[in-house]
Order: sequence, then C-alpha cells, then structure tokens
Amino acid sequence: MDWHGDEVRRAIRDAAARGLQHGAEHVLGESNTVVPLDEAALQRSGVATVDDRDLRAAVSYDTPYAVPQHERLDYEHAPGRKAKFLEDALNENRAEVADLVAAQIRRALR
Repeated sequence: MDWHGDEVRRAIRDAAARGLQHGAEHVLGESNTVVPLDEAALQRSGVATVDDRDLRAAVSYDTPYAVPQHERLDYEHAPGRKAKFLEDALNENRAEVADLVAAQIRRALR
C-alpha cells in the first residue's frame, strides 16, 4: 500500500481555501445587494480575500465611510438598502458558505 497522506492533506487544504474564496465572494455578492448606494463607491470597494495559510476568509469594504454606513442604524438609506449590510449577509448565508467549502473538499476527495 502506498501512503498518499501528504498529498491528500494538501488537496484538502487547497480545496478548503477555494471553498472559502467562493464563500467570501458569495457573502460579498449578497452584501452588495443591500449595501447603501449613492454613487456606488462603497459597493465597488468591496473585496473578498482568503489567507491560504491560516484558512481565513475576509470580506471588507474600503471607503472612509464604510464603517459608519455599516454601524449607524440612524442613517437613512434608499429603499432596499440598509446598515449592517455585511453582518447580515454573513449571518444569513452561513449555511451556504459551509456548503460551498464542503463541496470543494468533496470534489478534491474524488
């Protein structure tokens, strides 16, 4: 019998990183459907990233007003747009993100 444990471990880790990237992009897409819009600069600044080494994903927006727009519940937004756009997108899509990661790992183990 040949041992392929290291190869399998690498394949699973790579698959998990791919799944995390898909999951982060999914959360970003969902967040973008409700992110406050004026000239869409906030929406365009959104990015999904993955740290392959630590297997951590991040979704962020990079404008000077991203945090206040997210946190200030007293701001008025256009219909269908809201504060907590990123937090809610993550909380509402946890199962989908887990499914995306699991699907990539299953594919790697075929």
